[in-house]
Amino acid sequence: MFVTTWKTRIRYAETDQMGYCYYGNYAVFFEMGRVEALRSIGIRYRDLEDEGIMLPVAHLDIQYKKPVRYDDEITVETTITEYPTGTRLLFSYSIFNEAGELTTTGHAVLVFASTQTGRPCPAPKSVLEALAPFFGQA
Repeated sequence: MFVTTWKTRIRYAETDQMGYCYYGNYAVFFEMGRVEALRSIGIRYRDLEDEGIMLPVAHLDIQYKKPVRYDDEITVETTITEYPTGTRLLFSYSIFNEAGELTTTGHAVLVFASTQTGRPCPAPKSVLEALAPFFGQA
């Protein structure tokens, strides 16, 4: 299993009229956590795209447990839950407030796809090699 964390602070523009972080922003927080998680092991989206690979989201679910508000610092924990053996890359997310309370959870399925055809393709060797040590792969 591969786990990373990324922190951010809720900006005024990310809140709604009730003073809560607007629900649509959570997908953005998950994306930022995902991008930074991959970057931390040497995988950049830009490099994948240069190799002809894109990673569209095929599925996303979010469970809101407790609201976060303007100026709250949140920690986004991003976990890659399985070693990619086919065309999919699975992520789990947990968001914690400054008190360490779990506020939000989510899961996403991303699919490796060819930028030329738009069709699913196997995970590139660079991704498999970067993730191998975290999943006991040789």
